[in-house]
Amino acid sequence: MAVAGWGFAEGDELVPGRSVVRALGGGNRFEVYLVWDDELYALAVAKVLRPGLLEREDARQDLREEAEVLERLSHPVIVRGFDAVLEGPRPHLLLEHLEGPTLRRLIRRGGAVSIEQLLPLAAHVGASLRYMELNGVVHLDVKPDNIVMGIPPRLIDLSIARSIERAASIRRPVGTDAYMPPEQCDPAGHPGEIGTASDVWGLGATLHHAVAGAVPFPRAKGARDSDDPHVRFPQLVERPRSLPERGVPRELAQLISGCLEPRPGDRISAEELVDGLAPLVARLPRKLTFGRRGTRAL
Repeated sequence: MAVAGWGFAEGDELVPGRSVVRALGGGNRFEVYLVWDDELYALAVAKVLRPGLLEREDARQDLREEAEVLERLSHPVIVRGFDAVLEGPRPHLLLEHLEGPTLRRLIRRGGAVSIEQLLPLAAHVGASLRYMELNGVVHLDVKPDNIVMGIPPRLIDLSIARSIERAASIRRPVGTDAYMPPEQCDPAGHPGEIGTASDVWGLGATLHHAVAGAVPFPRAKGARDSDDPHVRFPQLVERPRSLPERGVPRELAQLISGCLEPRPGDRISAEELVDGLAPLVARLPRKLTFGRRGTRAL
Protein backbone atom coordinates (compact mmCIF):
# COMPACT_ATOMS: atom_id res chain seq x y z
CA MET A 1 0.00 0.00 0.00
CA ALA A 2 1.34 3.42 -0.98
CA VAL A 3 2.31 5.72 1.87
CA ALA A 4 1.17 9.34 1.56
CA GLY A 5 3.98 11.81 0.97
CA TRP A 6 4.45 15.55 1.00
CA GLY A 7 4.55 15.96 -2.77
CA PHE A 8 7.11 18.75 -2.58
CA ALA A 9 8.02 20.34 -5.92
CA GLU A 10 11.24 22.09 -6.92
CA GLY A 11 11.61 25.34 -5.02
CA ASP A 12 9.29 24.46 -2.13
CA GLU A 13 10.70 25.39 1.27
CA LEU A 14 11.04 22.88 4.08
CA VAL A 15 12.01 25.70 6.41
CA PRO A 16 13.19 29.19 5.55
CA GLY A 17 16.49 29.00 3.68
CA ARG A 18 16.16 25.30 2.83
CA SER A 19 14.45 24.52 -0.48
CA VAL A 20 13.70 21.33 -2.37
CA VAL A 21 15.65 20.51 -5.54
CA ARG A 22 14.17 17.07 -6.27
CA ALA A 23 12.91 13.90 -4.61
CA LEU A 24 15.42 11.09 -4.02
CA GLY A 25 13.16 8.35 -2.64
CA GLY A 26 12.33 7.16 0.83
CA GLY A 27 10.63 4.44 2.86
CA ASN A 28 7.54 3.89 4.96
CA ARG A 29 8.42 6.54 7.53
CA PHE A 30 10.52 9.08 5.67
CA GLU A 31 10.82 10.86 2.35
CA VAL A 32 14.27 11.87 1.14
CA TYR A 33 14.91 15.04 -0.86
CA LEU A 34 17.91 16.75 -2.37
CA VAL A 35 17.78 20.31 -1.04
CA TRP A 36 19.69 23.55 -1.27
CA ASP A 37 20.60 25.03 2.11
CA ASP A 38 21.39 28.74 2.23
CA GLU A 39 23.41 28.52 5.45
CA LEU A 40 25.61 25.71 4.19
CA TYR A 41 25.52 27.31 0.75
CA ALA A 42 25.55 23.78 -0.64
CA LEU A 43 23.38 20.86 -1.61
CA ALA A 44 22.37 18.50 1.18
CA VAL A 45 19.89 15.70 1.80
CA ALA A 46 16.74 16.15 3.87
CA LYS A 47 15.16 13.10 5.47
CA VAL A 48 11.58 14.21 6.20
CA LEU A 49 9.04 12.45 8.39
CA ARG A 50 5.96 11.58 6.29
CA PRO A 51 2.87 13.73 6.93
CA GLY A 52 0.72 10.79 8.09
CA LEU A 53 3.15 10.10 10.94
CA LEU A 54 3.38 13.57 12.46
CA GLU A 55 1.13 12.56 15.37
CA ARG A 56 3.00 9.31 15.99
CA GLU A 57 5.27 9.78 18.99
CA ASP A 58 7.27 6.64 18.15
CA ALA A 59 8.09 8.04 14.71
CA ARG A 60 9.21 11.36 16.16
CA GLN A 61 11.24 9.51 18.78
CA ASP A 62 13.03 7.53 16.05
CA LEU A 63 13.93 10.83 14.37
CA ARG A 64 15.23 12.26 17.66
CA GLU A 65 17.33 9.18 18.32
CA GLU A 66 18.88 9.25 14.85
CA ALA A 67 19.70 12.93 15.36
CA GLU A 68 21.41 12.11 18.66
CA VAL A 69 23.51 9.37 17.03
CA LEU A 70 24.55 11.68 14.19
CA GLU A 71 25.57 14.35 16.69
CA ARG A 72 27.60 11.79 18.62
CA LEU A 73 29.63 10.59 15.63
CA SER A 74 32.16 12.36 13.43
CA HIS A 75 34.22 10.07 11.20
CA PRO A 76 35.52 10.32 7.59
CA VAL A 77 33.68 7.12 6.58
CA ILE A 78 30.31 7.87 8.24
CA VAL A 79 27.74 10.22 6.69
CA ARG A 80 27.58 13.56 8.51
CA GLY A 81 24.50 15.22 9.95
CA PHE A 82 24.26 19.02 9.73
CA ASP A 83 20.95 19.87 11.38
CA ALA A 84 17.88 18.35 13.00
CA VAL A 85 14.47 20.04 12.88
CA LEU A 86 12.52 17.99 15.41
CA GLU A 87 9.58 20.30 16.04
CA GLY A 88 7.21 22.15 13.76
CA PRO A 89 5.17 20.99 10.77
CA ARG A 90 8.01 19.32 8.80
CA PRO A 91 10.35 17.40 11.10
CA HIS A 92 13.51 16.35 9.27
CA LEU A 93 17.22 15.72 9.40
CA LEU A 94 19.72 17.52 7.18
CA LEU A 95 22.44 15.15 6.00
CA GLU A 96 25.55 15.26 3.87
CA HIS A 97 24.95 14.80 0.14
CA LEU A 98 27.21 12.04 -1.19
CA GLU A 99 28.03 11.44 -4.84
CA GLY A 100 28.54 7.94 -6.18
CA PRO A 101 26.77 4.59 -6.50
CA THR A 102 26.04 2.27 -3.63
CA LEU A 103 27.85 -1.03 -3.33
CA ARG A 104 24.52 -2.72 -4.09
CA ARG A 105 24.31 -0.94 -7.43
CA LEU A 106 27.84 -1.96 -8.34
CA ILE A 107 27.11 -5.61 -7.57
CA ARG A 108 23.88 -5.52 -9.57
CA ARG A 109 25.64 -3.88 -12.49
CA GLY A 110 28.79 -5.97 -12.65
CA GLY A 111 28.54 -8.92 -10.28
CA ALA A 112 31.38 -9.69 -7.89
CA VAL A 113 33.57 -6.72 -6.95
CA SER A 114 37.29 -6.89 -7.71
CA ILE A 115 39.67 -7.61 -4.85
CA GLU A 116 41.49 -4.34 -5.60
CA GLN A 117 38.27 -2.45 -4.91
CA LEU A 118 37.00 -4.66 -2.11
CA LEU A 119 40.00 -4.68 0.22
CA PRO A 120 40.25 -0.91 0.82
CA LEU A 121 36.45 -0.78 1.14
CA ALA A 122 36.51 -3.50 3.81
CA ALA A 123 39.30 -1.78 5.72
CA HIS A 124 37.63 1.63 5.69
CA VAL A 125 34.20 0.37 6.75
CA GLY A 126 35.76 -1.92 9.35
CA ALA A 127 37.57 1.10 10.78
CA SER A 128 34.30 3.03 10.96
CA LEU A 129 32.72 0.16 12.92
CA ARG A 130 35.63 0.18 15.35
CA TYR A 131 35.14 3.93 15.77
CA MET A 132 31.43 3.41 16.46
CA GLU A 133 32.30 0.72 19.01
CA LEU A 134 34.66 3.11 20.80
CA ASN A 135 31.84 5.65 20.92
CA GLY A 136 29.27 3.21 22.26
CA VAL A 137 27.10 2.98 19.12
CA VAL A 138 25.99 0.12 16.88
CA HIS A 139 24.71 0.63 13.31
CA LEU A 140 22.55 -2.53 13.03
CA ASP A 141 22.02 -2.25 9.26
CA VAL A 142 25.39 -2.69 7.57
CA LYS A 143 24.64 -3.83 4.01
CA PRO A 144 25.56 -3.02 0.39
CA ASP A 145 22.70 -0.51 0.08
CA ASN A 146 24.18 1.50 2.95
CA ILE A 147 27.69 1.87 1.57
CA VAL A 148 28.31 4.65 -0.95
CA MET A 149 31.32 3.93 -3.13
CA GLY A 150 33.55 6.98 -2.94
CA ILE A 151 37.10 7.75 -1.86
CA PRO A 152 36.80 6.85 0.93
CA PRO A 153 33.58 4.80 0.89
CA ARG A 154 30.88 6.06 3.21
CA LEU A 155 28.57 4.23 5.61
CA ILE A 156 25.10 5.78 5.55
CA ASP A 157 21.61 5.42 7.08
CA LEU A 158 21.75 5.52 10.86
CA SER A 159 17.98 5.26 11.18
CA ILE A 160 18.08 2.18 13.45
CA ALA A 161 21.48 2.83 15.03
CA ARG A 162 21.47 3.07 18.80
CA SER A 163 23.66 2.90 21.87
CA ILE A 164 25.20 -0.45 22.74
CA GLU A 165 23.15 -0.50 25.94
CA ARG A 166 19.85 0.03 24.10
CA ALA A 167 20.77 -2.46 21.39
CA ALA A 168 21.16 -5.18 24.01
CA SER A 169 17.52 -4.70 25.02
CA ILE A 170 16.03 -5.22 21.53
CA ARG A 171 13.29 -7.84 21.62
CA ARG A 172 12.20 -8.17 17.97
CA PRO A 173 14.02 -8.67 14.65
CA VAL A 174 15.49 -5.43 13.36
CA GLY A 175 17.58 -4.76 10.26
CA THR A 176 17.72 -6.24 6.75
CA ASP A 177 17.15 -10.00 6.67
CA ALA A 178 20.10 -11.15 4.54
CA TYR A 179 22.66 -9.15 6.57
CA MET A 180 21.35 -9.77 10.10
CA PRO A 181 23.29 -12.03 12.49
CA PRO A 182 21.41 -14.73 14.41
CA GLU A 183 21.00 -12.51 17.47
CA GLN A 184 19.21 -9.84 15.40
CA CYS A 185 17.04 -12.44 13.66
CA ASP A 186 15.93 -13.96 16.97
CA PRO A 187 16.58 -11.55 19.86
CA ALA A 188 14.34 -13.52 22.22
CA GLY A 189 16.48 -16.59 21.69
CA HIS A 190 19.69 -14.59 22.15
CA PRO A 191 18.86 -12.15 24.97
CA GLY A 192 21.34 -9.35 25.45
CA GLU A 193 23.61 -10.51 22.61
CA ILE A 194 23.00 -7.71 20.08
CA GLY A 195 26.02 -5.40 20.08
CA THR A 196 29.20 -4.50 18.27
CA ALA A 197 29.74 -8.07 17.04
CA SER A 198 26.40 -7.77 15.22
CA ASP A 199 27.81 -5.02 12.98
CA VAL A 200 30.88 -7.15 12.27
CA TRP A 201 28.55 -9.93 11.09
CA GLY A 202 26.70 -7.44 8.84
CA LEU A 203 29.98 -6.32 7.30
CA GLY A 204 31.05 -9.95 6.85
CA ALA A 205 27.80 -10.74 5.01
CA THR A 206 28.27 -7.61 2.90
CA LEU A 207 31.85 -8.55 1.97
CA HIS A 208 30.76 -12.11 1.17
CA HIS A 209 28.06 -10.75 -1.15
CA ALA A 210 30.52 -8.38 -2.80
CA VAL A 211 33.25 -10.94 -3.43
CA ALA A 212 30.90 -13.80 -4.43
CA GLY A 213 28.22 -11.79 -6.21
CA ALA A 214 25.52 -13.46 -4.07
CA VAL A 215 24.37 -13.35 -0.45
CA PRO A 216 25.94 -15.89 1.92
CA PHE A 217 22.59 -17.34 3.05
CA PRO A 218 20.26 -17.63 0.02
CA ARG A 219 16.61 -18.48 0.62
CA ALA A 220 13.55 -19.45 -1.39
CA LYS A 221 11.35 -16.80 -2.96
CA GLY A 222 8.64 -15.72 -0.54
CA ALA A 223 10.61 -16.80 2.53
CA ARG A 224 10.50 -13.22 3.81
CA ASP A 225 6.84 -13.73 4.72
CA SER A 226 7.26 -17.12 6.39
CA ASP A 227 6.16 -17.57 10.01
CA ASP A 228 9.00 -20.07 10.46
CA PRO A 229 12.12 -18.10 11.51
CA HIS A 230 14.37 -20.86 10.14
CA VAL A 231 12.84 -20.34 6.70
CA ARG A 232 12.95 -16.54 6.86
CA PHE A 233 16.43 -16.52 8.42
CA PRO A 234 18.49 -19.46 7.11
CA GLN A 235 21.51 -18.05 8.99
CA LEU A 236 19.90 -19.38 12.18
CA VAL A 237 20.53 -22.98 11.15
CA GLU A 238 22.90 -22.98 8.16
CA ARG A 239 26.52 -22.14 7.45
CA PRO A 240 27.30 -19.56 4.76
CA ARG A 241 27.88 -20.68 1.20
CA SER A 242 31.51 -21.22 0.35
CA LEU A 243 33.36 -18.34 -1.26
CA PRO A 244 34.86 -18.83 -4.73
CA GLU A 245 38.30 -20.42 -4.46
CA ARG A 246 39.59 -18.64 -7.51
CA GLY A 247 40.56 -14.99 -7.06
CA VAL A 248 39.78 -14.79 -3.33
CA PRO A 249 42.90 -14.71 -1.12
CA ARG A 250 42.81 -17.39 1.56
CA GLU A 251 43.46 -14.77 4.24
CA LEU A 252 40.43 -12.74 3.11
CA ALA A 253 38.21 -15.83 3.10
CA GLN A 254 39.32 -16.58 6.66
CA LEU A 255 38.55 -13.04 7.80
CA ILE A 256 35.08 -13.11 6.26
CA SER A 257 34.47 -16.51 7.85
CA GLY A 258 35.57 -15.04 11.18
CA CYS A 259 32.97 -12.29 10.82
CA LEU A 260 30.19 -14.80 10.15
CA GLU A 261 30.56 -17.05 13.17
CA PRO A 262 27.07 -17.77 14.58
CA ARG A 263 27.98 -16.88 18.19
CA PRO A 264 28.93 -13.21 18.80
CA GLY A 265 31.75 -14.21 21.14
CA ASP A 266 33.36 -16.37 18.46
CA ARG A 267 33.54 -13.60 15.83
CA ILE A 268 36.59 -11.50 15.15
CA SER A 269 36.31 -7.88 16.23
CA ALA A 270 36.27 -4.88 13.90
CA GLU A 271 39.78 -4.07 15.07
CA GLU A 272 41.00 -7.59 14.29
CA LEU A 273 39.36 -7.39 10.87
CA VAL A 274 41.13 -4.14 10.01
CA ASP A 275 44.47 -5.43 11.30
CA GLY A 276 44.02 -8.63 9.29
CA LEU A 277 43.21 -6.67 6.12
CA ALA A 278 46.23 -4.36 6.40
CA PRO A 279 48.82 -6.76 4.86
CA LEU A 280 46.39 -7.68 2.06
CA VAL A 281 45.80 -4.02 1.24
CA ALA A 282 49.55 -3.37 1.34
CA ARG A 283 50.09 -5.99 -1.38
CA LEU A 284 47.77 -4.28 -3.84
CA PRO A 285 49.44 -3.00 -7.04
CA ARG A 286 49.23 0.66 -5.99
CA LYS A 287 50.70 -0.16 -2.59
CA LEU A 288 47.82 1.41 -0.72
CA THR A 289 48.61 1.01 2.97
CA PHE A 290 46.03 1.09 5.72
CA GLY A 291 46.75 0.90 9.41
CA ARG A 292 47.69 2.80 12.51
CA ARG A 293 50.08 5.00 10.53
CA GLY A 294 47.38 6.09 8.12
CA THR A 295 46.36 5.42 4.53
CA ARG A 296 48.57 6.40 1.65
CA ALA A 297 49.45 5.40 -1.92
CA LEU A 298 53.13 4.82 -2.56
